Amino acid sequence: MSQRPFKILGVQQIAVGGLDKARLRTLWVDMLGVPVTGNFRSAAENVDEDICTIGRGPHAVEVDLMQPLDPDQKPAVHATPLNHVGLWVDDLPKAYAWLTEQGVRFAPGGIRKGAAGHDICFLHPKANDAFPIAGEGVLIELVQAPPDVRAALA
Repeated sequence: MSQRPFKILGVQQIAVGGLDKARLRTLWVDMLGVPVTGNFRSAAENVDEDICTIGRGPHAVEVDLMQPLDPDQKPAVHATPLNHVGLWVDDLPKAYAWLTEQGVRFAPGGIRKGAAGHDICFLHPKANDAFPIAGEGVLIELVQAPPDVRAALA
């Protein structure tokens, strides 16, 4: 195995899914007091999401509250209540290339802009013959850390 050309810096987000985003907001926003800092809707991602934030600056962690636009379509953002965990990475293109070479399976879509505007990609929750390493049932999002986060968490 070659030397890893990137570093995981910290937790960037957790994403919680359900059929009714209002119920998620009751707990996370109304009861726990986590403020909504943005919203995201995407037909391609089949999601209507509230972006909440715990903490500030480079130590902030997103809590995404997601419901599907169509519960019968994929991706099924509500099918697993803890939908995914997002990790800050210092160099996403290098991470993507190196992990692919090592046999890590990525979900379709490659590197793209995420809901919060950062470049992202997803490690698939299930391995296959071509890519024998995956999230073992957990969807993992790699998120390109912006310069201030890289500096604070390096």
